[in-house]
Amino acid sequence: MESILTIAITAIVALIAGVVIGRIILQKALKGVEQKAKEDAELLIKEAELKAESIKKDKILEAKEKFLKLKSEFEEEANKKKNLIISNENKLKQREQNVSKQMEQAQRKEAELDSLKENLTAQLEIVNRKKNELDKIKLEKVTALEKIANLSVEEAKEQLVEALKEEAQSNASSFIKEIIEEAKLTATKEAKKVVVESIQRTATETAIENCVSVFNIESDEIKGKIIGREGRNIRALEAVTGIEIIVDDTPEAIIISGFDPVRREIARLSLHRLVSDGRIHPARIEEVVAKTTKNIEEEIIEIGERTVIDLGIHGVHPELIKLVGRMRFRSSYGQNLLQHSREVAKLCATMASELGLNPKHAKRAGLLHDIGKVWPDEPEMPHAVLGMELAKKYKEHPDVCNAIGAHHDEIEMTALISPIVQACDAISGSRPGARREIMESYLKRLKELENMALSFEGVHKCYAIQAGRELRVIVDAEALTDTESGQLSFDISQKIEKEMQYPGQIKVTVIREMRSVAYAK
Repeated sequence: MESILTIAITAIVALIAGVVIGRIILQKALKGVEQKAKEDAELLIKEAELKAESIKKDKILEAKEKFLKLKSEFEEEANKKKNLIISNENKLKQREQNVSKQMEQAQRKEAELDSLKENLTAQLEIVNRKKNELDKIKLEKVTALEKIANLSVEEAKEQLVEALKEEAQSNASSFIKEIIEEAKLTATKEAKKVVVESIQRTATETAIENCVSVFNIESDEIKGKIIGREGRNIRALEAVTGIEIIVDDTPEAIIISGFDPVRREIARLSLHRLVSDGRIHPARIEEVVAKTTKNIEEEIIEIGERTVIDLGIHGVHPELIKLVGRMRFRSSYGQNLLQHSREVAKLCATMASELGLNPKHAKRAGLLHDIGKVWPDEPEMPHAVLGMELAKKYKEHPDVCNAIGAHHDEIEMTALISPIVQACDAISGSRPGARREIMESYLKRLKELENMALSFEGVHKCYAIQAGRELRVIVDAEALTDTESGQLSFDISQKIEKEMQYPGQIKVTVIREMRSVAYAK
C-alpha cells in the first residue's frame, strides 16, 4: 500500500516537475519566437524604409525630368516667339526702307517736274519778249510802208498781217519742235531708267536645251540586254517613246537622241528603271514607259505649282498650272520657255511697280503670256491669241487676257500692262545668249514633218529621228495592208518633197506590226 502511495506521490511530483519544466521550456520557446518575430519585423521595417526611400528618389527624379522638359518646351516656345518678333521687326524695317525709297523717288520726280516747269516758264518769257519785238517791228514796218509805198492803211495791214503770220508760224514751229524734242529726251531718259532698274533687279539664268541625252551604265554587258535578241528591245523602246537609241563604241554610255525633251526624259527614266530591274523585254518596256509617262505628267503639275508659289501668284486654275509645268520641257528659239516666262514675270512686276501700275496683274500676265505654245492640240491660230482664249476660259482678269493676246500685236492693246508685257518679252528674248533662232526653226520643221505624216489615214504614231533625216511611221495593222503600207511611205515622201524645204534627204520608214491578244480566264 505504501509502495503504491510512494509511486503515486512520485508520479504526482514527476508530473508537477514535468509541467513546470514544460512550461519553462514553452516560455523559452515563446521568447525565441517573439524575439525572431521582432527581428523579422525590424527587418521588414528596414526593407520598407529602403523601398520607400528608393520610390521617393524615383519620384523626385521623375519630377525633375518633367520640370526640365517643361522648362525646355517653354524656352523653345519663347525663342520661337522671340524669332517671330525679330522677323516682324525686320519686315517693318524693310517696309520703312521701301517707303523711304518711294518717297525719295517721288521727291526726285517732283523736283524734275519743278525743273521742267521752270524751263517752260522761261520759254514763255522768251515768247513774250519775241512778241514785244514783233510789235515794235510791226509799227516800224507800218511807218516805212506808208512812207515808201504810199499804201493805204488797209493794204499795209494786209501785207503786215501776211508777213507776221509767216514769222509767227516759223517761230511757233521752231518752239513746238524744241518742246517736243525736250519731251522725247525726258521720256526716253525715264523709260531707259525704268528698264535698266527692272533688269538690274531681276536675276537671269540662261538655259539652253540640247537634243541629246547621255545615259550612263555600269558596264558594257548591260548594252547587250538593252539591245535584246536581234535588236527587238531597242526597236520596242524606240517605237513606244519615239526616241532614237544610239548604242555605239562609247564606253559605259548610251546616247538618247530626239528633239522633244519630254520624250527624251521618258526614255531616259524608262531605261534607268529597266536596267535597275534587270527584266528587259518588249512587254516590260511598254509597261515601264507607261508608268514613266504618268510620273512625268505628275512632275509637270509639281513644277507648275512650285513655279506659281515661287513667284507669289495665287488662285491660278489647275489647268493653267499644268500648262506652266509643260513649259519646262519646251524651248523657244533655244531658250527654255519656263525660264523665259519666269524672267518676263519678274521684269513685268518690277516695271509695273516703277510705273505705279498693278504689279500682281503684270506678273501674272508675264508668266502666262506664252501658254499658247504648250497647248497640246496646237490649233490653227497664233499662240498669243490661243493663250488669251485659254486665260478667258479659266477666268483670268480681262487686263491679263488682253496683255497675253496683244504681246505680238495680234489684237489691240486696251490694258495698261499690255505694252509692259510686250516690252519685257522683247527684253528677255533679245538679251545676248538668250535665244538661238536656228534651233527653233529646226524644231518647227521636225514638228511639221510629224504632223504631215499624222494627217494620213491609218497612221497611229509618227516620230522624226536622226535629226530629221528619218521619219518613222507606225500604222494600224488592221487599217492598212502590207501593200498599202508601201504605198503610204511613197505618198508621204512625195508630200514632203512638194510642201517642205529641207537639206539632204529624208528616209520614210513605215512600220506595220500585227499583234494578237487573248486572255485566259
